[in-house]
Amino acid sequence: MLLVLTTLAALDDGRLRDRTRGWVVTISITVMAFLLRFYNLGFPNKLLFDETYYAKDAWAVLQSGYERNWSENANDLLLGGDTSGMLDTAEFMVHPPLGKLLIGWGEQLFGMNAFGWRFASLVFGTLLVFFTIRMARRLSRSTLVGGIAGVLLAFDGLAFVMSRLALLDIFQATFAVAAVSALLADRDWFRHKLADHLREHDLPDLGGKFGPLLLWRPWRFLAGVLFGASCAVKWNSIYLLAAFGILVVFWDIGARRLAGAGRNRWFSLLIDAPMAFVQLVVVALPVYVATWLKWLTTTGGWSRDWGANNPGDPTVKLLGEPLASLWHYHREIYDFHTGDYMAGVTHPYDANPAGWLLMLRPTGIEAVNGIQPGTDGCEAVGTTCMRIISAMGTPILWWAALVAIVFAVVWWIRWRDWRFGVPLVAIAAVWLPWFQYTDRPQFFFYAIMIIPFSVTVLAMALGKVLGPAAGPQRRRRAMLVGALIALIIFNFAFIYPILTAELITQPQWWMRMWLGNAWV
Repeated sequence: MLLVLTTLAALDDGRLRDRTRGWVVTISITVMAFLLRFYNLGFPNKLLFDETYYAKDAWAVLQSGYERNWSENANDLLLGGDTSGMLDTAEFMVHPPLGKLLIGWGEQLFGMNAFGWRFASLVFGTLLVFFTIRMARRLSRSTLVGGIAGVLLAFDGLAFVMSRLALLDIFQATFAVAAVSALLADRDWFRHKLADHLREHDLPDLGGKFGPLLLWRPWRFLAGVLFGASCAVKWNSIYLLAAFGILVVFWDIGARRLAGAGRNRWFSLLIDAPMAFVQLVVVALPVYVATWLKWLTTTGGWSRDWGANNPGDPTVKLLGEPLASLWHYHREIYDFHTGDYMAGVTHPYDANPAGWLLMLRPTGIEAVNGIQPGTDGCEAVGTTCMRIISAMGTPILWWAALVAIVFAVVWWIRWRDWRFGVPLVAIAAVWLPWFQYTDRPQFFFYAIMIIPFSVTVLAMALGKVLGPAAGPQRRRRAMLVGALIALIIFNFAFIYPILTAELITQPQWWMRMWLGNAWV
């Protein structure tokens, strides 16, 4: 009887009983994050940093189905709502279209203005908090830990800034976290189905048999759709897809071993693994291609006529003119990213990925320096004022998360706590591949793909500090955890002026530059 209880209890793990409380916590924190990001979204009312590309590209795709070039004075014209700077010629773009389609959705709703082109980022930046809460809750089996992860992300400076800019990375990160969340739901779903099978047949375990096939996995199929969408924003999500495509195979083998499949669990490599490939990779591919539909169904896009101009090429004969043109365009994009053109290029905000987890080189998004007293509300005495937007994380949060990551490696490898392995694998998959491209400019804001997983690690570590609800010294432990969370929120409030271009004096700015010129 003990074996029955142990097997079923292990397979039933993840059936959380506080669903109502879980949704109340999730929605409450998500709404808070939305309101925090929504305030003054349209300020500054101009194109910031790479918004000069993506906001205009989104408008072009909205109007004609593909990216177009703009006149040199187009940014100035757009300040007055004038879009006449859009030219008829196609523009070569180096990222897939989904992020721009989403930005264009906001522009369609609210017009070609700062609020319009940032609205979609606001929505997805808020959804990033939502999915992080759900992911951390399912992973930790704790609504409290999920809520802590959501609060931490809501008050992270990088996540905040990226939720208020018309850049692509916030969409990529949201789809990626949602995909990982779906895979975690699939892991639990599969184990629960095995438990239900044992109950239905009144079995203590599988008795060495492989068990039910369970080929249709709805959560895994959804993950494939979401991974396809993430790759359709930026290609490097393919590393995350590959990493979790391997990890889920080990999850399936482990589940069948736990259920008592014995040696037959290895048949999972022949049955479950190929289906995982189909429902993740094969599903992701048409989702990705579908995001190019506007480009495929119009004729003016960059390289759109390549197939028609090269009818004898083998890819044209195999795929047809539109898809062959798309394949050729992808080769051009790949050559741009990996070829000699970008190698050796420098940028003042180049940030080596080795320093990302320490946040050594944040990205300057906007800087209006030298505002004289009496101008723009500046009341400085003996100095000048400035308006700054820095894509920087909340320092105490990032540094605390790095400490938690170190401990998480031990908890995963030494104590075999699989839960810490999930965010650690994710962090490795979205971070380590960047080291192969250090000969070209890279930016700290790419780390928006890291922070949802690192706050999850920190939240679970804080859950370890808290211990059981009825454990000894629970109140003292809760005070320590609460103090750290309060300190992170205070730290966010302190750097808030340089996340939002608030008017500050130069000495006030230097007070926030804790690493000196590295943050300038």
